[in-house]
Amino acid sequence: HGPYRPHEPGYGLYQPGFSPYDDQIPEPESRLLAVQNAKAYLLTSSTTSGLNLYDHLANILTKILDEKPTNAVDIVENISKDVKWAQFHKKMDTLRDEHEILPTYEAAEKRKALFLKGNGEEEEELEEETEDTPLPNVMETAFYFEQAGIGLSKDESYHIFLALKNLVSVQPIQTCRFWGKILGLEMNYIIAEVQCQEGEEEETEGEEVTEEEDKEVGEVEDEDEETEKEDKPPESTYKPPPVIPKEENGTGTNKYVYFVCNEPGTPWVKLPPVTPAQIICARKIKKFFTGRLDAPVVSFPPFPGNEANYLRAQIARISAGTHVSPIGFYQFPEEEEEEEEEEGGRGTYEENPDYHPLSVAELVDSLSTWVHHTQSILPQGRCVWFNPFKKSEEEEEEAEDDEEEEKEEEPDEPQQEIGPPLLTPLSEDEGIQNIPAWTAQASTNLISQHAVAILQSNRWPGAYAFASGRKFGNIYFGWGHKYSPENHTPALPPPVQAEYPSGPEITEMRDPTLEEELAFKASKEDTSDEAEEDGEDAEEEDEEDDD
Repeated sequence: HGPYRPHEPGYGLYQPGFSPYDDQIPEPESRLLAVQNAKAYLLTSSTTSGLNLYDHLANILTKILDEKPTNAVDIVENISKDVKWAQFHKKMDTLRDEHEILPTYEAAEKRKALFLKGNGEEEEELEEETEDTPLPNVMETAFYFEQAGIGLSKDESYHIFLALKNLVSVQPIQTCRFWGKILGLEMNYIIAEVQCQEGEEEETEGEEVTEEEDKEVGEVEDEDEETEKEDKPPESTYKPPPVIPKEENGTGTNKYVYFVCNEPGTPWVKLPPVTPAQIICARKIKKFFTGRLDAPVVSFPPFPGNEANYLRAQIARISAGTHVSPIGFYQFPEEEEEEEEEEGGRGTYEENPDYHPLSVAELVDSLSTWVHHTQSILPQGRCVWFNPFKKSEEEEEEAEDDEEEEKEEEPDEPQQEIGPPLLTPLSEDEGIQNIPAWTAQASTNLISQHAVAILQSNRWPGAYAFASGRKFGNIYFGWGHKYSPENHTPALPPPVQAEYPSGPEITEMRDPTLEEELAFKASKEDTSDEAEEDGEDAEEEDEEDDD
């Protein structure tokens, strides 16, 4: 900076006779004036930030003296930035909590309830240890899958273990199993596969109520039909295809009940039973899950339900295709063999007490050492085929009475669908173009004595199975989608209905012109005159004959 001008704050300090380096000390009045001018300059506020240099330097010095950092001269620039940033920070009340709630803290609060014990629960646990419990050992299953690098973290597996414990303690469950985890765009689904105790399954009474309502409505409609028969337009002869009923609880696709939650510690939600229509439609669409059970499924063809129904349909499809076990572990009960063979297939099995485990090398070398222990789903959407045109005894009696009055053409009965039987070897599964349906490998080739046989499904990526001695397990981690070598192409809408064929019977006539109308009237009058004359002649002839 050059020499100060008279209007600048530093004017007078370096003028002759007023320099601090001179031996002569300036007068107090001149010195005080120079200090005041310098301070006024430092107090000048910035037009950009509104701060002034005097307060900023004071805050820097105060911060340095309070914190006393080492080598303050080297970090004075950073201290200046921190002081400026603090000026724009909100100065809240000291009693207000400014700490943000971290996501990890929120997750810990949700899972905190999993680790709490009720009063007297320790004594009950000692008694329950001697009894059989439906609670599965999730950590043991996770250990075997971890040998092949499959599974969740140990923390999450243990949290799921505790969540299943809470589910078993609340619901009347006979068997329980950790089915797997389906990923979603917003949240994920942790799925538990359970089998309820006998007599505890909920029975829907809605059908009985609707039948009674239908009867009342039918009586009213009959009265109205009698009065409106004359003006009633022609009825359509179209009959919609019969509705395929869902399989009963505890059988087929509804053999197990499934509970889901988004995270361990959140409430478990029971999924509704699956229907054949939902399974058929789920095969035609491909949608990512959102993590919200009440979310709508926007697709074509339209899916009959929300995301909870779509999730249940995908679980049924994955279970039917990927739940496998080593051959010989299960067997068919001897008592029911004859009855089930007459019905067309066996639907139950039991554990084989004389099972001899296969070696890991045998399980890995051939897929014929693994079998499906879950019934396959037919194209109809059921595990057991249902004849939609088969009538009950009451309907047959009514039909016999109606046949005398009206004879209707009965549709041809569809051909019965037959799927592969239970305990079918995996070697019979069809591949995907040049890709085999399954891939078997050992968990390690270095220590073969302690290796675990791992089976991976290529049709449903994310489905795995393990076998080690007399223990085996199935699990799924994925998006819930079936692999397809080609890109998914949504189904096209049905073709536009053709126009009604035009013919002389329905073709409208051309309107006559005025000349044609006049000619028609004239010809009509002529014919009427001729008819009158002929009538008069006939009367005269009759009179002559009488005479």
